[in-house]
Amino acid sequence: MATDLVLSTDAVRLGRTARDRADAIDQCGALLVELGAVEPGYVTAMHEREASIPTFVGEGVAIPHGTDASRALVRKAALAVVQFPEGVDWGGPTVRVAIGIAASGEEHLRVLSSLAGVLTDPERAERLRSADDPDEVLELLAPAAG
Repeated sequence: MATDLVLSTDAVRLGRTARDRADAIDQCGALLVELGAVEPGYVTAMHEREASIPTFVGEGVAIPHGTDASRALVRKAALAVVQFPEGVDWGGPTVRVAIGIAASGEEHLRVLSSLAGVLTDPERAERLRSADDPDEVLELLAPAAG
């Protein structure tokens, strides 16, 4: 089981647009597939998770991820960060950053803990929403990724 989440500049997409929440989740899932972190079926599980438990966590951030049953589709733990400066309607709240999570074990708990540090600091949360350099995103999420 992988214990270290992988986040690199190739896992960060800035300045994107999405038609709706489903499109945003598709983009996160496609990036996780492209990174070799998950099997393609994991994207379907991300939609299933969203339908049962919305993944909006506050401060314009959502953390789409798969269901418990989809953990078998995870090849390696990874994050995929997709920024939507114009915002995406997330069933009420507006999301400007979606962080796709691929984790086969408990790695996601560390991600959530580190992400909470960003979301409880309005200045850091704003930096994440408005970042124009992937390196800045890596710096902000370094505790989660490392």
